[in-house]
Amino acid sequence: MASSVIKSGALVLLEDLHPSSPHFKQGTSLRVTGKYKVVKVEANDIEDGEGEMLQEYSVETAIAMVVDGSAKLKINTEHLRNLSLRIGSFYQFIGELLIQPDNEARVGRNVDGINLDLYRQSLQLLRQFQADHQ
Repeated sequence: MASSVIKSGALVLLEDLHPSSPHFKQGTSLRVTGKYKVVKVEANDIEDGEGEMLQEYSVETAIAMVVDGSAKLKINTEHLRNLSLRIGSFYQFIGELLIQPDNEARVGRNVDGINLDLYRQSLQLLRQFQADHQ
């Protein structure tokens, strides 16, 4: 009987998720954190819009955009039935990276109140610790 193992999501900053990153591989399990931004539904395109106001959102598409600084990631949230998304709130998603099309989240949670500077520092220390103990 084949066993399907769900991997934990590697902690990744959105700014570190680029084609030359070791995490930028099809199917890599990731945990990303960012602010929920604008989604334009007509052509399933993403619009930055002005500020962080929701221009349009369609439950049918369930596409969320999270941003951290200038880095952004489109996430399919259709399997997150109990997660209520609010524009301007911070969220953390765990799922597998799909280079194309949208990334699909397995887990999502609101992390309003997170200190992103402290989060980045702790992630840096975690990476340093892991590198020193491999």
